[in-house]
Amino acid sequence: MRRDVNIGLLCSEVPGSVRVGDWVLIHVGFAMSKIDEGEARETLELLEGLGEPFEQELAEIRESGR
Repeated sequence: MRRDVNIGLLCSEVPGSVRVGDWVLIHVGFAMSKIDEGEARETLELLEGLGEPFEQELAEIRESGR
């Protein structure tokens, strides 16, 4: 899933520190921190391990058009 994300919180610290293709943790549309690919995969595995609640959340996001 692709979304527009505000990276201003990260770039205000070090301009140019976040680029297309980087992994970031996002909360309500804002990039909160830059993470490496390993941490991103671990986080995704954790979320997928939630099963139905995670799938329901994804379905609601898709339906909302956000």
